[in-house]
Amino acid sequence: MIGGLFVYNHKGEVLISRIYRDDVNRNAVDAFRVNVIHARQQVRSPVTNMARTSFFHVKRGNVWVCAVSKQNVNAAMVFEFLNRFADTMQSYFGKLNEENVKNNFVLIYELLDEILDFGYPQNTDPGVLKTFITQQGVRTAAPVPVTKEEQSQITSQVTGQIGWRREGIKYRRNELFLDVIEYVNLLMSQQGQVLSAHVAGKVAMKSYLSGMPECKFGINDKITIEGKNRSGTDDPNKASRASVAIDDCQFHQCVKLNKFDTEHAISFIPPDGEYELMRYRTTKDIQLPFRVIPLVRETSRNKMEVKVVVKSNFKPSLLAQKIEVRIPTPPHTSGVQLICMKGKAKYKAGENAIVWKIKRMGGMKESQISAEIDLLSTGNVEKKKWNRPPVSMNFEVPFAPSGLKVRYLKVFEPKLNYSDHDVIKWVRYIGRSGLYETRC
Repeated sequence: MIGGLFVYNHKGEVLISRIYRDDVNRNAVDAFRVNVIHARQQVRSPVTNMARTSFFHVKRGNVWVCAVSKQNVNAAMVFEFLNRFADTMQSYFGKLNEENVKNNFVLIYELLDEILDFGYPQNTDPGVLKTFITQQGVRTAAPVPVTKEEQSQITSQVTGQIGWRREGIKYRRNELFLDVIEYVNLLMSQQGQVLSAHVAGKVAMKSYLSGMPECKFGINDKITIEGKNRSGTDDPNKASRASVAIDDCQFHQCVKLNKFDTEHAISFIPPDGEYELMRYRTTKDIQLPFRVIPLVRETSRNKMEVKVVVKSNFKPSLLAQKIEVRIPTPPHTSGVQLICMKGKAKYKAGENAIVWKIKRMGGMKESQISAEIDLLSTGNVEKKKWNRPPVSMNFEVPFAPSGLKVRYLKVFEPKLNYSDHDVIKWVRYIGRSGLYETRC
């Protein structure tokens, strides 16, 4: 496991140092400083091996966080821990920089005592840690004393089965917010053929529920729909169109995986506040929100005409927002004349691109931009042919491009006097562009 953990500033000075195992000594501090931070050539790999010792590092701003091990550890687990550790520090004192680390070194050592035990990662959830490490940034002069009841709650939370939620939470109004956020990634050929497309999505939740409720959450994934079809008399073709084939998914630790395997229902006791319930990826039957049609024509050695048409492929009742189309231009461009009927367009010489912005666009609509590009004529440029980069697009739409739908969201709390009907639920779908490109 992890033998030692060090935090450096950009000069290579050690801000935090904690050694957990005897096989790692203080010489490791100097080895990382000399061979990584002060290296003559930039070190691209996040893992460096020196003298049978592995150094794993992440960089946040001007701070390096490094884990050292002489054993054959799981690299993915170490990086997950380093990122969680950095996120935990940010949740306590904001931005992770040298000044904040120096001002809060007592707090950081307290956190290290809780989240690493003999090099083995323990609880890294900031919500849980804040129940027993209560200081905010710099320690206050007169801390509030903790009662025996609170101490017993903390102990049961840390050592019990449900470490992500404490008992005795009460709200005047029980609310549950659910966001389905998806990122569409596309590479399309000039002829309109989809070369690659996938959706990376996540289900983010905010729960403000009293007691220890159990939630059940259902989506229209293919396994659930097909299972229902075998027992029912619905049209199977209709069900397959309405279902989503999820390629892979991962869940928050609160989800009961045994129930998901047997019943294919997502059952969980939610953490209090904000958290990410699941991540998923899908590659089939993606509804592409926009089609981009670029037309590039070289009229002469010194002139080029570009026309880009953007078509929206969703319901007319919906509105897309934050639309931005980036059209690449040759590096030897001397001037650009633009004509666009909707939105605003501007040529950015420093980025070699025309940036076209549209605030809103309805479904089944079409917009276009025309540009006349003047080119400089130099012998060297003419010899070297310009490889046209793809036209990229950014946007946000109020639906899930994968077709994922929340079928039900139920809350059960047997101990307190409220039922599923008393909980106010909010569900929102957001589709955003990932790497959305069309070759021209």
